[in-house]
Amino acid sequence: MATGTRRNFQDLLNEYTPNKMLREELISRDYILQNVQKDDSWKGGKLIVPFKGSGASSVSFNKLTPTSKINQSKYVRGSIDDYREVWASLIFNQRDLQEHGGKIPESTFLNILPGELEQMMDYMKEVASVQLGTGPHFGVLTADGDTNGVGVGDVDKIDRFQINQRLFLLDDDSAEIELYVTDIDIEEEQVTFSATMGGAPVSIAAYTTANNAKFYHPGIHDGSGNFNTFTSFRNALLSEARGGSAKLHGVTKTKYPILQATNIDGSGITATNILDAMFDAFTEVRRRGKGRATEYLMSLKNYGSVMKQLELQKGAFRVVEDPKESLFGWMEMKIANVTGQVVKIVGILEWDDDTIALVDWRGITFRSNGFFKKRVSPDGREYFEIRGEDGYQYVCDMCLFGEQEFALPGHSAIIHSISY
Repeated sequence: MATGTRRNFQDLLNEYTPNKMLREELISRDYILQNVQKDDSWKGGKLIVPFKGSGASSVSFNKLTPTSKINQSKYVRGSIDDYREVWASLIFNQRDLQEHGGKIPESTFLNILPGELEQMMDYMKEVASVQLGTGPHFGVLTADGDTNGVGVGDVDKIDRFQINQRLFLLDDDSAEIELYVTDIDIEEEQVTFSATMGGAPVSIAAYTTANNAKFYHPGIHDGSGNFNTFTSFRNALLSEARGGSAKLHGVTKTKYPILQATNIDGSGITATNILDAMFDAFTEVRRRGKGRATEYLMSLKNYGSVMKQLELQKGAFRVVEDPKESLFGWMEMKIANVTGQVVKIVGILEWDDDTIALVDWRGITFRSNGFFKKRVSPDGREYFEIRGEDGYQYVCDMCLFGEQEFALPGHSAIIHSISY
């Protein structure tokens, strides 16, 4: 009997889930990571982010500017203190994999691994994409907690919740609470929560829409009002008054124009005027800012509204590059208005409905230490073994260490407060 296919867990992981595959597969599934500049040589520690705070501006008519009054370019030293971490974990039961000989047949491993890995890669991509785009929360309550039953929450992004998922609920008036998902009603967009995995419903009546109740992944909120996650487009481009951060990479935004993206009020946007509003924003960012912001990032809801308007307003707007759909959750096309302005429209599954970003990709870099990879123990193993009464289990952890750097946010814009 052939024994060449009977190998150990480490050998199979090395062959069928190399880090290069994880890196390429996960980046290809995420629109933001696919389009930002990438640097995977950062080994952690403080990273300097230089901003050009002001440019040389000394111009004088009929005579030279006095030497003492010449304005030099000013560079500002921002910094990223360390990279952020996101971890995904898989667990395999040895008895589900091995045969009587004690080794793991390749065929059994491959029957189980692809489905598990595909699901985890999709989920990790979704989590990372939300945090890079519109984080730090991944969902909000759309009705006060317990309105439709004890432990039941009406949520805005039902696709982001999974059975047995561990999460935290927090609002402006109540301390965070650790919860587990026990039931999901897709049609009603409602989730039932418990204090333990698979337990009885627990009341979330204290959490309300008036106090901005939101859901977070474990580890993002530190319990003291601080959020530890990647710098997102939302935080980088929105002003503090609009829900963004007061500082970007340690520098106060209001001190330098280059750190201030153009913020445009989208509270008046409807499904029937969204295209007009977007091209007005395009003109406004050219007036206030600089750069070449020609790409809109938005939710699939807003993308759908754009598509409908293109059908109704063929005289005012035209498609110059046919719509394309990715296998991994985004759609894109290029359109132009009557003045010849051309923009790219991208609908992203993980983008929230309340903002639309107009992006100049130059100056946006994701800096990492190898991007996606498996955790390796000091002795070279890419899994952790657990011994229990029911047998052994293998735990495989995948990680992404890095941070998103915005060096030229003033070249981009963001439409906020969209609520139609």
